[in-house]
Amino acid sequence: MTTATRYSWQGEFTPDMAASFDADGFLILEAFASLDSCADLMAQSRRIIDGFDAEQNKVVFSAAGQSHAATEYFINSAGNISCFLEKGAVDENGNLIKDKHQAINKIGHALHDLDPVFAEFSRQPDLALVARGVGFHDPRLLQSMVICKQPFIGGEVNPHQDSTFLYTEPQTCVGFWFALEDATIENGCMWAAPGAHRSELRQRFARGNDGMMEMTTLSDAPMENADVPLDVPAGSLILLHGRLPHSSPENNSGRSRYAYALHLVDGTADYPASNWLQRADDFPTKGFVA
Repeated sequence: MTTATRYSWQGEFTPDMAASFDADGFLILEAFASLDSCADLMAQSRRIIDGFDAEQNKVVFSAAGQSHAATEYFINSAGNISCFLEKGAVDENGNLIKDKHQAINKIGHALHDLDPVFAEFSRQPDLALVARGVGFHDPRLLQSMVICKQPFIGGEVNPHQDSTFLYTEPQTCVGFWFALEDATIENGCMWAAPGAHRSELRQRFARGNDGMMEMTTLSDAPMENADVPLDVPAGSLILLHGRLPHSSPENNSGRSRYAYALHLVDGTADYPASNWLQRADDFPTKGFVA
């Protein structure tokens, strides 16, 4: 099995790191966040879930399909903090069959702007340094989410490219993915296709003429196989190029795999009005200085 190149973060973004990201389309920086910081984000996630009304908001998120995308709750999550349920945590009527804290698929999508704990973490100087290192001129923090990957029911994330959902012209999306817990092959770590970011974008998820979301095929070329595991210890940061095919399997283990994902785009690029994620005029995207 091919293994991914890894670096230990020492507060400096080196030319070797830049070259590795350019070559592979991903970059692993271990020990980027302290275990105390990871624990703080986990605790804040639990507080958010405490306040979630699962009876009023029965929206199931599935990365294998897009049925959730038709809901107003999902669209509004661009400008608030919303919780989405795991498919395996509800019955056919949408009622919980798991404890609420074991039922959440993810929390999104404006944590980095609206939650003080996540905002402070998301705008730390080291992240601005990394953003410059991978080529951002005017980095904008666009979307954030906690991905829970619950024990035994954490759903599969099918192979995809992030620029499908966060599209700019030219394409500038980069994902900053933080392991809040150890991400292992057993509990559903990410897998990637090294170098495949050099190929074209396959699909575009956007608003159609009727305002409804639709997935449009841009290329019929098959997606490269994501066959390299990105298994990392808690505190690691994985950078993901917007065209890099990546995925993660179901979590069939008894351990969760919490992660915090922050997606950036460049303010110098055009951000189409057809993108699903739209901020209100009085809630614009910002850089590392809020």
